[in-house]
Amino acid sequence: MSPLRARWARVALAVAAPALLAHAAPPDPRPWGVSLVDVGEKAGLRVASVYGGEASRRFILEANGTGVAWIDYDEDGRVDALVLAGTRLAPGGRQDVEWKAGEAPTNRLYRNLGRGAFEDVTERAGLRRSGWASSVCAGDYDNDGHLDLFVTYYGQNVLYRNRGGRFEDATAAAGLAAGRRQWGAGCSFIDYDRDGRLDLFVARYLDFDREHAPEPGCMWKGFPVMCGPKGLPTDVNQLFHNEGAGGFKDVSEASGVAKVTGRYAMSTVAADFDGDGWTDVYVACDTTPSILYRNNHDGTFTDTALESGLALSESGRTQAGMGLALADVDRDGLLDVLKTHFADDIPALYRNLGGGRFNDVATTAGLSVQNRHVEWGGGLPDLDNDGWPDLVYVTGNVYKEKGDWLKDYPDPGPRVVFRNRGGLRFEDVTDASGPGTAALHSSRGAAFADYDDDGDLDVLVMNMNAPPSLLRNDCTGCGHWLKVKLEGTRSNRAGLGATVVVRAGGLAQAQAVLSQSSFYSHDDLRLHFGLGTLKVADSVEVRWPSGAVDKRTHVPAGRTLVVRETTAPSGQ
Repeated sequence: MSPLRARWARVALAVAAPALLAHAAPPDPRPWGVSLVDVGEKAGLRVASVYGGEASRRFILEANGTGVAWIDYDEDGRVDALVLAGTRLAPGGRQDVEWKAGEAPTNRLYRNLGRGAFEDVTERAGLRRSGWASSVCAGDYDNDGHLDLFVTYYGQNVLYRNRGGRFEDATAAAGLAAGRRQWGAGCSFIDYDRDGRLDLFVARYLDFDREHAPEPGCMWKGFPVMCGPKGLPTDVNQLFHNEGAGGFKDVSEASGVAKVTGRYAMSTVAADFDGDGWTDVYVACDTTPSILYRNNHDGTFTDTALESGLALSESGRTQAGMGLALADVDRDGLLDVLKTHFADDIPALYRNLGGGRFNDVATTAGLSVQNRHVEWGGGLPDLDNDGWPDLVYVTGNVYKEKGDWLKDYPDPGPRVVFRNRGGLRFEDVTDASGPGTAALHSSRGAAFADYDDDGDLDVLVMNMNAPPSLLRNDCTGCGHWLKVKLEGTRSNRAGLGATVVVRAGGLAQAQAVLSQSSFYSHDDLRLHFGLGTLKVADSVEVRWPSGAVDKRTHVPAGRTLVVRETTAPSGQ
């Protein structure tokens, strides 16, 4: 046994617990006014996201699906919807289908026209591309005021430079062309050295050779299924330093990122997890311990996930880490972490104890009442604006063809909603959250934004081999709200990596500006804070990735507060 595996074993033994018991919260007597209604078809989001076989999936390449994103690509003040797509294998073969001209599936960009309507602008925006897309992360890497995109693929990842409403493929010019076939997974733009330019972190899922991949024959609950990730070779993650002038340099080895091996890396989030003013990277890993790359302030990183409490479950087990979300669920001013997992498991909910230490409280918080579903994209949006982040995740099994025999592990599946009862107690309110939760889909990515600017958060969902869902939040009796949008000066223009703390009514709420979250997805960069019955926030504090701190006081609700970086660095 390797020294690292021995450490995992010792930790698992030390914290192992009896079988988890469901800790269901009693019903909340307060009205729950949230109703999620799928208006995707009506809004114009009508193109199916092709991804692998419709009836069965022979290889793991067909199973993971893609993310989605809310981005204001044309800077008109309305968030637009990006839905990634894959392709399909030829019947009985290992190569992609040869599509007729103009019929190949592609990513889709839908421009928000207002009034609840979208138009497909994929061609006009320069985003047509067919292939096995995985994730999307967003950031203004050249600080020109236009939000750029990085999309990971099986094969070759792509950097899209935004030229003011039209994107150009800048992959080769930026030095990001791969020398070999890769399976890009999660990604995040991150200013890890605080020079004001966004660097790029890229996770790689595994080293997959579809020409020699085993045919279905691995076993799951007595049925032969596709193989992986276990038994397939892992790969290493990458870090690229922004050299300026549009170019990047691979610093994976020098930074210590590539030293972490033996992981099946998936979604990533880049934020300041230990409150030291420097941006770290957390990576959800499938069936292997997750990674927390702690920023050492000198251009290097050290994996501290094990000692921080973010590597394993509350019982010390590895899990099928898929999606990630950050929010302050107990309103103590610290960023807590949600991580979604496979069926027969529950999401991890890591409470931030301060000083870079976390504790998984998922069972006592009430999340163990649901464990039948494979959980993918998730978030911690405050759906009813009461000031307490709720919990949402979408579902869908990877073994599609087994659904007829295994009724307890459905594919397609529902969307699951938990109401935050005030801190560390959640109540399953899925059945009371509208028709959009009951509709069954095999879903993957999910992204959150107030796309119709009515003051409550909505959800964009990628559905395998079906059009996306647009879950409009028709909230009645919901509380007041405040949005915060950042404009960096010494920091990167989008403020990625910043932590914003809103104080109101004697409590704090912390959120981070993220390049990627959920499963392979990107939320609106405008942070959304519920204020409940309060009409004014006492203060809004922005801790910039440069080390600067800005503060606004007595901020009225019902508006978007734009904070431009102004103050000098704090000396961190």
